[in-house]
Amino acid sequence: MPQSHDVLDAVAVRTWCSLALEALGRERAAIDAINVYPVADGDTGTNLYLTVESATAAVEAVFAAHETGSTLPAPADAVRAMAHGALIGARGNSGTILAQLLRGMAGVLAEAGDAPHLRAALAEAAAAARKAVAHPVEGTVLTVATAAAEAAGAASAGAGLGDVLDAAYKGAVAALAATPGQLAVLGRAGVVDAGGQGLVAVLGALLEAVCGRAPERSVRPAPPDVLPLTGECAETDPAGGPAFEVIYLLEATDDAVARLRSRLDDLGDSLVVVGGDGLWNVHVHVDDAGAAVEAGVEAGRPYRIRITHFAAGRVRAHREPAQRAVVLVVPGDGLSGLCTEAGATTVLARPGEPPASGELVDAIRRAHAREVVLLPNDAQLRHTAAAAAEQARTEGIRVALVPTRAAVQGIAALAVHEPGRGFDEDVVAMTAAAGATRYAELAVAEHQSWTMAGICQAGDILGLIDGDVAVIGEDVPGTARTVLDRMLSAGGELVTLVLGEDVPDTLADALSAYVREGYLAVDTVVYRGGHQTAPLLIGVE
Repeated sequence: MPQSHDVLDAVAVRTWCSLALEALGRERAAIDAINVYPVADGDTGTNLYLTVESATAAVEAVFAAHETGSTLPAPADAVRAMAHGALIGARGNSGTILAQLLRGMAGVLAEAGDAPHLRAALAEAAAAARKAVAHPVEGTVLTVATAAAEAAGAASAGAGLGDVLDAAYKGAVAALAATPGQLAVLGRAGVVDAGGQGLVAVLGALLEAVCGRAPERSVRPAPPDVLPLTGECAETDPAGGPAFEVIYLLEATDDAVARLRSRLDDLGDSLVVVGGDGLWNVHVHVDDAGAAVEAGVEAGRPYRIRITHFAAGRVRAHREPAQRAVVLVVPGDGLSGLCTEAGATTVLARPGEPPASGELVDAIRRAHAREVVLLPNDAQLRHTAAAAAEQARTEGIRVALVPTRAAVQGIAALAVHEPGRGFDEDVVAMTAAAGATRYAELAVAEHQSWTMAGICQAGDILGLIDGDVAVIGEDVPGTARTVLDRMLSAGGELVTLVLGEDVPDTLADALSAYVREGYLAVDTVVYRGGHQTAPLLIGVE
């Protein structure tokens, strides 16, 4: 049981995030099932879970940075990390609003974590969330957030942190119960608002983190006629609506974002723009996804763009699951396209942003298969992938984790995948193909450092073989040739080259010729990796 806190310090923030993630993990399916507004796509619980998972990871990173010292992170650093993590990892309409709620709270709690500041933080959060939504609707998470803030404000003047939180939680629960009477679509379905239910879970986790006791669970199960929303009968509102959900992070000025809001409001609905200080998370439902992205380009620099076709999700829900699928993590959009063409479901690992377990679980669900082979393609994702596999197994999906450590090993495994044979036989063949593939990559040294190959200077080209620095060179072509010689000295039949976005085709031609002339029995295949951290990935099998 968590210990009680008189103020919301860094440890309490860390505990809050952990408990919120646990609560949303337990309640995810139930919240997904009552998701009927604004689109009945059955993913509110999942989106809230992924958003809080990103917030939790950001807070854990702050604590990890203090492991070598004797002091804990400052409370302000913890709450700001939580808010930033939620912002960059927000998913869906509900996750985006939750990110703004956390951002609003963090701005006040960074000053102090006592009861008066908590009252102010909840009020600021509710106001900020309403401002972020283009057309606020009552009977939603916004109503629940406002009720929590008002209840906290009405607590007695001398109330402590726990008493204020208890009042806020009870106010949120009461408001949530009233949502079916405020929003017709909820009343017809006989459910409470899914986003509001998620916020109650998050507030309950905060109450438990501060007071050391868990509140009474308040998830209201969906009635039998609503439960199929996450299964074979999922449909949007009969009146119809936009075809696509578009989400992206955006680097832009306040003035540019104000113009963007107006532009996107004309294009679609469910518009939510959250953030500030030059970084924003944009969410909108539109029929013209390209126009929504183009509007972001005009406003600033959009990235981490996600486009979801609602109809595609409904088609997937109607069909029977496939017998087997492959899910793999890839470092660039080029490989993502290649693997998708081969029938795999991919998860993009962005530079400096490895996927969280929730993203892997989401990909396993999207694969819509009874059996899934999971290829993490990164040694550092071993534990994350194991957690995702375990979660998917609890949902009745048979998952085998092949511990691939590099993208070229994943490509080798995918190449021998044969869904027609037995599951165990297929996993053994894919594991053997991956294990027989040695891997290397080229990287640019950022600063002077000691390596296993000697001292490197900033700007040197490093050749890493099987994860260790083996070559220090002056340029990419020369370093690549040396790495190939090292790897092929032990034999090999096939060389795989994956080129980064800015690497010219002439390098691939030159290296292919080098292998052809020096190693007569070895073939070479070349792929475009797109935007990836390493300029060149190499595999030898």
